[in-house]
Amino acid sequence: MTADQDPGIISQAVERATRSPDSSLTPAIDPGLRSSPVDAAAPAPDLERTAQAVGGPRGRSIEVTILTSLALLYTLYFAREFLIPIVFALLLNFLLSPLIRRLVRLHVKPPIGAALIVVLLITAVSEGAYQLAGPAQRWAMTAPQSFSRAEQKLRSIIRPVQQVTQNVVRAADAVAAQNERSTSVVVQTGPSVSSRVFGTTQRIAAGLLEIFILLYFLLAGGDLFLQKLIKVLPHFSDKVKAVEIARATEAAVSAYLSTALLINVVEGAVVASVLWLLGMPNVLLWGALVACFEFVPYLGALAAVIVLAVAGLTTYDEVARALLIPGSFLAINLLQANLVTPMLLGHRLTLNPVAIFIGLAFFFWIWGVPGAFLAVPLLASFKIFCDHIESLAAIGEFLGQRDEEERRATARLSVVYRRPA
Repeated sequence: MTADQDPGIISQAVERATRSPDSSLTPAIDPGLRSSPVDAAAPAPDLERTAQAVGGPRGRSIEVTILTSLALLYTLYFAREFLIPIVFALLLNFLLSPLIRRLVRLHVKPPIGAALIVVLLITAVSEGAYQLAGPAQRWAMTAPQSFSRAEQKLRSIIRPVQQVTQNVVRAADAVAAQNERSTSVVVQTGPSVSSRVFGTTQRIAAGLLEIFILLYFLLAGGDLFLQKLIKVLPHFSDKVKAVEIARATEAAVSAYLSTALLINVVEGAVVASVLWLLGMPNVLLWGALVACFEFVPYLGALAAVIVLAVAGLTTYDEVARALLIPGSFLAINLLQANLVTPMLLGHRLTLNPVAIFIGLAFFFWIWGVPGAFLAVPLLASFKIFCDHIESLAAIGEFLGQRDEEERRATARLSVVYRRPA
């Protein structure tokens, strides 16, 4: 009989080995050794003081901080349909406020200037949606047949994966046959992919209407909220700090959004031109999608590659020619990310990549696709706020990039650490 058939054999062997005096499992115990008594002069633990420290202001502060953070998370999640249009309007206000000030210098009153800018913005959005609606509808109508053709082209590439999947399915069927039960399964039809990602048309229209109305009042009011905030703050130092935070946030977010908008629009135009040279249809649609995707760091480029790969496979018969579509985008994107963006943005956005990725994942989890677009501007605003508050300076330092002085200090520490004693 083996140990697998009778587990008692293992326990008996371990017991015999432990009782053996020569066994390494038997601990060496000195019977004459005694534990040293506790020093009578040693101070006794002050349990009352410990209880007071745990229940004191610091302990209560930690508890309040945790509860406040949880309440903030729940509020951000459940109020997302209310908060997302407000955040979009605030960011657009940061972007367009310099135009209002220039119009004021030209003796144009803020309400009139705000109306002009909002009307132009609505016209641009409506015209863009109208121009892209036709190509998007035509591609959506031919998508099912195109997807079936693309699946046939990819079978030769994914055949090994399919073989593994079939083996797993066979094994699962065998296990299910042994444990077959009579159960009733209720199948619930979930929302479509487009409904989950972009929401319903009515919700989008209502959100855009709320954004434009709130944007008009923000632009027409100018610095009204900042003036009210300065008025209610009790101390002069707080008033100065509020103005500094507001101006720094507006300057940083406006510079980032304007530069990112310029870069993404140019990249979308270049991608559309290259796809047109390659004979790709609906190039305006793909260029606009690329320009929108590029507002989302990292994941936007990945989504653009996937969409263009599917579009290429549904358009061309040759797999090599189809993969040339996402390959050309990758080449343009690498040039933009490593040359154009660092040269134009420079030190305007000093967020480290880890903080950007964590913030992107967090806001996508809380607010979905709109949160992914809002992640970087919100992180930049939060960093500026932390930099101006002494108690939050450590968080602002963590969110920022590592400068050249920090690199040199890290290099010196590495040399000292590696130096032999």
